[in-house]
Amino acid sequence: MPTLEAIHWGPASKAKPRQLVILCHGLGADAFDLIDLAPAWQHACPDTLFASVHAPFSHDSGFGRQWWSVADRSPDVVEAGVRTAAPYLHGFIDAELARLDLPPDAYAIMGFSQGAMMSLFTGLRRPAAPRAILGFSGALVAPDSLATELANRAPVLLVHGEADEAVPVSRSQDAEAALTAAAVPVDAHYIPRLGHGIDDNGISLGALALQKEFS
Repeated sequence: MPTLEAIHWGPASKAKPRQLVILCHGLGADAFDLIDLAPAWQHACPDTLFASVHAPFSHDSGFGRQWWSVADRSPDVVEAGVRTAAPYLHGFIDAELARLDLPPDAYAIMGFSQGAMMSLFTGLRRPAAPRAILGFSGALVAPDSLATELANRAPVLLVHGEADEAVPVSRSQDAEAALTAAAVPVDAHYIPRLGHGIDDNGISLGALALQKEFS
């Protein structure tokens, strides 16, 4: 299977990386969309290497990338798309940790929108739990499969705008409920008047989560 391509930033300390944060962009974007989060979070985790990945497939429009096609948004098709894309992300994480000579748990996964769905699905199914999973404006795909597929209970941060017109805030509220029922620790924040995006509140919440879990 081909490996994912990525843009790297850091560590801010200029030292050997002690942690890895993988950034997963949303539908129709690419790795450049999230890499600016790295300097915003550098003070929270100065010894961290950030890797913003390009999703494995070209977007249906021909512009940008996608983790799976959304031409059909039915739950079964979405789940099949996530399961097809997940091995790419698993492989990238394993290869990066090996390349950097890091312990198997010295990483966190962050995603926005479709990338958040990938981060939640993949992160919770890895034998070596990430230090944190950060999901912005996303959803929990295939929640019913957690009963048999949950491999860890990594702490999860959910951040979602209450005015999101692309992915309704109810999707993160449903994710919070399902994760709580599965005894996964969740810190959820719903931002008033925020649409489909990440604001300063979300950036601050992400920095705090990384600082806490990497400390």
